[in-house]
Amino acid sequence: MEYVTVMEEGAAEFIEKKSRFIGTCRPVKTEEEALAFIGEMKKKYWDANHNVYAYILREGGVQRFSDDGEPQGTAGIPVIETMKKSGITDAVLVATRYFGGILLGGGGLIRAYSHTATIGLQAAKKVAMRQCLLLTAQCDYSLYGKVQGIIPECSGTIDGTEFLEDVTLRFHLAPEELPGLQKRLADATNGKVAAQAQGEEFFPFPL
Repeated sequence: MEYVTVMEEGAAEFIEKKSRFIGTCRPVKTEEEALAFIGEMKKKYWDANHNVYAYILREGGVQRFSDDGEPQGTAGIPVIETMKKSGITDAVLVATRYFGGILLGGGGLIRAYSHTATIGLQAAKKVAMRQCLLLTAQCDYSLYGKVQGIIPECSGTIDGTEFLEDVTLRFHLAPEELPGLQKRLADATNGKVAAQAQGEEFFPFPL
């Protein structure tokens, strides 16, 4: 299972015929988080002419946008369409405009807001969120070096290690990699070590 979102808050800007456009994007999980971010941006850019926004959420398939005073269809729709074309979800984007005195026309506004969304998304860094298995592997100290080496070789990522009577490694791994990992661990440790499933969680993978 996989979906695409953004890694972190990011912002970028450009000038089009003396109008300043700023695209700010942030990952969010809920409508409350999205609306809180829009409120923050409106407060930050209180003196802007427009704070257009759009957000898409996985939960409930929510998609919302606002032109914030721009001519209907020239601002919010280009922003949300850019997000949809990127495959982005669980994200909110605010496109801020400081009017520079030169009218852009309908087509010009659509292009400008599409570009604002594009650079805002780029600044926030697109990532794929993949559902991974949360696993542990327990071994004695003599086998720790082997086990620690095998996990990343089988595309696992070690999240933590506990050194008590034995060593316990906590790691995550894509489900399809588990059979190969179990075989490698069994072969390297004469069947003494096997990965134990503890649950599942989404983790970011760069695109």
